[in-house]
Amino acid sequence: MTIDAPSRAHLPALRALWQEAFGDSDEFLNIFEKTAFSSDRCRCLFIEGVLVAALYWFDCSCRGERIAYLYAIATAKAYRGRGFCSALMENTHIHLWKLGYEGSILVPGTKELFEFYKKSGYRVCSYVRELECKASCESLTLRQIDACEYGKLRRELLSDGDVVQENENLRFLQAQAELYTGEGFLLAARRERETLFGIELLGDIKKAPNITRSLGCAEGHFRAPGADIPFAMYLPLGERMLTPPTYFGLAFD
Repeated sequence: MTIDAPSRAHLPALRALWQEAFGDSDEFLNIFEKTAFSSDRCRCLFIEGVLVAALYWFDCSCRGERIAYLYAIATAKAYRGRGFCSALMENTHIHLWKLGYEGSILVPGTKELFEFYKKSGYRVCSYVRELECKASCESLTLRQIDACEYGKLRRELLSDGDVVQENENLRFLQAQAELYTGEGFLLAARRERETLFGIELLGDIKKAPNITRSLGCAEGHFRAPGADIPFAMYLPLGERMLTPPTYFGLAFD
């Protein structure tokens, strides 16, 4: 068993593993590779040269310390249930700590995965609320912005213990979503026909129906900070970030 960063020659195998595990399209993976992928932020587990498991991470920060958002953790179907994912994560935690990261955060995709990651020491640190609404009769003024301005405004709305996600986080976000600001709110969203999906709504969430109307949709589904739904899990890697983050918002699910 070998665990290391991938080389360019491993990219086709990484793509095949991703699609087997998550079913994402070539278009989605092209966006990820163009905006967010780096071999320096990817770890792979090989058995006799065969790619068996992989994970990626995004650089984030909290309270001035570096933390890693682990993403797209996957094991090939033929090798599941044999501890390879746990081995890869344990090795990655040590690797991240040596690189200067003080914590690791992730967003489980299912209830079962919450239990799986709990065995590796992760604990729920961030909760969200999900809002569904019909478009209001009244619209409001909003302005489309770029990733740079979104990041600046987002920092102003986050609290001290929240996770700051910028750089490749926002490049990847902007490639998939439209970014808006208005009086008292900040929004990252995508539209599918008559439905608006708010990936993150910060600020005045009461304006969700008006936002939905303003963007020409009949109904909206929004994710916002809250205390209703367990969302992100955290593992401290060093001594400076033992206190977990309080909010993590941009999960690329």
